[in-house]
Amino acid sequence: MDNQNYPGVSTRVKAVVTDSIILVVFMVGVATLFESIKNVPDVARIIAFVFIFLLYDPLLTSILGGTIGHMIFGIRVKRETNQNKNILFPLAVIRYVIKVSLGWISLLTVSGNKKAKAIHDILVKSVVIYKE
Repeated sequence: MDNQNYPGVSTRVKAVVTDSIILVVFMVGVATLFESIKNVPDVARIIAFVFIFLLYDPLLTSILGGTIGHMIFGIRVKRETNQNKNILFPLAVIRYVIKVSLGWISLLTVSGNKKAKAIHDILVKSVVIYKE
């Protein structure tokens, strides 16, 4: 029997907006740091921004169970089959790529299923829950 209360669209959107602000702050911080250092190679700049933009969500989701935005709003991303375990990094990457590719469209399925799963959750078999 499943007595879990799953976060709806509004909580998830708040987490995404928070993460977007955090990403901008990280990028501005790194850009400012690079400006203060003379002759930073372009490849270093590219790697830093790719790391921030592409790996922030998958790394935190697979290691900590969610991003900083998720943590602030008390939600976590877990495996649907074992909600005590975080999703694996490769699945977190796939989940993030789908989420970014579909944008807000991915959230259309949240209110239409019992576990409030977005399209990206359905495809990687993850579930977003409230932290216990």
